[in-house]
Amino acid sequence: EGDTRCLGIFPAHVVRLRGGENPLKIPHVGWDTVGRLRSPLFDDLGEGTYLYYVHSYAAQACDATIAQTDYGGIFSAALGRGNFFGTQFHPEKSGRAGERILRNFLKL
Repeated sequence: EGDTRCLGIFPAHVVRLRGGENPLKIPHVGWDTVGRLRSPLFDDLGEGTYLYYVHSYAAQACDATIAQTDYGGIFSAALGRGNFFGTQFHPEKSGRAGERILRNFLKL
C-alpha cells in the first residue's frame, strides 16, 4: 500500500478498500461479479461471472487490468502482463468459474 516498492511487474497502486458512499463491509468477503474481461484467462466465462473474494486491499485499475470488479469503486480483479498473472479473487474457492480460470491458465 502507498509508496511501498514491489516487484514492478504491474503499473498499479494498491490501496485499502474504502466502501464508497454507502458503507460496505471491509474486508470484502463473498461472491462478486467480474467484468471487462480482456484475457484468454477468462475464455468461456461471461461478463458478470461471480467469483469469490476475501480482501481489504486492491490494485487500482491500470493498463495491466484484465478484469474489474466494483465494490465501493472499480478495482483490478485480475492483472496480466507478459507471462505474469495475478487475481484479487480466489479461483480455488470460486467453484466452476474458478476451475475454468485455472484450466485456462494451464493452457497459456
